[in-house]
Amino acid sequence: MTEVAARKQDRIARRQVDKFDARRTELAVATLHTLAELGYARTSLREIAQNSEFSHGVLHYYFADKRDLITEAVRQYEVVCVTRYDEVVATSTTAEQLRDGFVAMFFDTLGQDATLHRLWYDLRNQSLFDETFRADVLEIDGHREDMVWRVVGRYAELLGGAPAASSAVTYVTLDGVFQRAMLQHFAGNTEMVAQSRAELPGVLDLLVKKAD
Repeated sequence: MTEVAARKQDRIARRQVDKFDARRTELAVATLHTLAELGYARTSLREIAQNSEFSHGVLHYYFADKRDLITEAVRQYEVVCVTRYDEVVATSTTAEQLRDGFVAMFFDTLGQDATLHRLWYDLRNQSLFDETFRADVLEIDGHREDMVWRVVGRYAELLGGAPAASSAVTYVTLDGVFQRAMLQHFAGNTEMVAQSRAELPGVLDLLVKKAD
């Protein structure tokens, strides 16, 4: 009887943990756009509460501080982001089709989700100063690197070649293009964004070593 009761208690405890985690996820996703608009420096749990439907008490119950909430929010956003290009990779039958699909999606998400991407870069920059972010940022960055590597690896395969650099170099190259284009986007420099878009196919080709 004691063993049965212990198993029941364990199941109840696990359900409570699952419910707590599910609520954290729900709150993080619901406040994501507020976080993206305010940014790290201007954000506190109280300010987030004032700009959302949730009370300060509720947010404070589920999150230790703004760092906890921001990290969870970015993590949930990245769950979707890191599979963004997978469909293009899976459905493209030619290198040209993959390249065009990747470029289109690359700049579509830059325009549509600019504030959310900005929040990611804000968090990544903060991790240079605050080590409590660092492990989470490195994990998310690794997932983003894997995402880019799948694109370039498949592009190289369709061209009958191989990637010209490591996954790390490939990632920072394309990430640099994205971050700079995003800065131009926020600055309203549409011509510079258009130029980056026109140059991206060439950058992709530089990252692939074609067969002799």
